[in-house]
Amino acid sequence: MYNGVVLAYGAESDRSLSIPGEELADIYAAREFVWWYNGHPDCRNLAPDLKSSDTAVILGQGNVALDVARILLRPTAELARTDIASHALAALEESTIRKVYLVGRRGPVQAACTAKELREILGIKDLVIHIKQADLVTTPADEIEMKNNRIRRRVYELLSKVVTTGHAPVPGQRELHFVFFHKPDRFLESDDRSGRLGSVRLEKTTLKGDESMKQVAVGTGVYEDISCGLALKSIGYKSVAIDGLPFDNYKGIVPNLGGRVLANASQGDMQYETGLYVCGWLKRGPTGIIATNLYCAEETVRLINFRFRKNKIIITIITESLLMYFQSREYLF
Repeated sequence: MYNGVVLAYGAESDRSLSIPGEELADIYAAREFVWWYNGHPDCRNLAPDLKSSDTAVILGQGNVALDVARILLRPTAELARTDIASHALAALEESTIRKVYLVGRRGPVQAACTAKELREILGIKDLVIHIKQADLVTTPADEIEMKNNRIRRRVYELLSKVVTTGHAPVPGQRELHFVFFHKPDRFLESDDRSGRLGSVRLEKTTLKGDESMKQVAVGTGVYEDISCGLALKSIGYKSVAIDGLPFDNYKGIVPNLGGRVLANASQGDMQYETGLYVCGWLKRGPTGIIATNLYCAEETVRLINFRFRKNKIIITIITESLLMYFQSREYLF
């Protein structure tokens, strides 16, 4: 019998775009692709088709999207010196993909990646970067966002520098295209390969909002297609529910207040599940980095400690004599 249980199983599923054509072959979640090249047993047999086209489209511009793009574009001689899974390396050595499109709903100021990850992909040898100069034009609201967020300003500066130093590609050279202000509208089937991906239709967007609120992307009714043989969705992770435990399907989290699990948040009450706590992405959603999760866990631990002290629960501590007893019998700690 436990005085407390902490739910910390994270987010192992993927968000859906819920657009036409999402069921076509050659469309994967970025998580599946990452698991594939990292040797995860669940995706060992994924076998993405890297030889039927020279183009891949990645929907999203966060760190995971950049990681996936880097794997597709980095010279395999360099990948061979890493711990990439052998089956993935063999497939990448035969890959014909030379163009990767990174698609984002908003602009370069709102790109979700960090400067560190961006520098890594921009540093790939002989890679040609494409960014439209018009996409780098900022608004007063953009300037305020960058003033209030150092990471966003640094990412924007790196992207701006790429445009001023870019050069035209030569045949066969690898290319990375940053596509800003576009959102996926539908996946289109190939004309000559039934049930397979042929292209992605994108809708041009514009930003609505000002410096006092988050700028959101809204469609303009203008569309364009990108022909491709592979599409990867890097639009966020989703936690999964466990039978018998509270779960907010809309937010994709276990309902909680500061880490203490709520019995039924949808009813608007504040009834807690006795002795049940949560932390990490399962607590607040799939956002943030390792440091974010550390602060999140600390909040939950402080709450547990407070509850235990308030209820005068005695936490047994191994005494020095008990520790010596185990050590004398060669138990390792």
